[in-house]
Amino acid sequence: MNAMKSAAVAITLGAFLGLAIAAAPAQAQSPFAGLTGSWTGNGKITTTSGSERIRCRGTYRASEVGSTLALRLRCAGDSYKFEIASDINYDGGNISGSWSEITRQVHGSISGRATATHITAQTSAVGFNAAVSISTRGNSQSVVIRSPGSEISEVSVSMARAGR
Repeated sequence: MNAMKSAAVAITLGAFLGLAIAAAPAQAQSPFAGLTGSWTGNGKITTTSGSERIRCRGTYRASEVGSTLALRLRCAGDSYKFEIASDINYDGGNISGSWSEITRQVHGSISGRATATHITAQTSAVGFNAAVSISTRGNSQSVVIRSPGSEISEVSVSMARAGR
């Protein structure tokens, strides 16, 4: 896999870790409501050469009505490090938006469906697609990202609101 495609894979994975925050229980009409603050989590990346642990930190700002979410997410493992900035919109159960990986200057799109407890989405970048499933229970989230045929075939992460 070339360097740009590897970067796109890492970036997309990071974007969806941040999108996991959107699955928190809705306090208004949108799953983004009440998400402002810091979040942390641990997980694992499975690659063609094995698996690796990662640690993530995010800062999230939801609009007052909860229809948009701006996030900044940093994740690092032994051989992966990336920083994501993303703007995601919610409208009647649908989500859409854009993301960029700041250090590598790569960007893509996000689309899918969201409820107060579950997100099913697709992400796209040049030469890469991934399916995402995110489930939420209380202040905890389970994120599974699958991209069969890619160097990174699966990512699983557990996220929780920091300080709780």
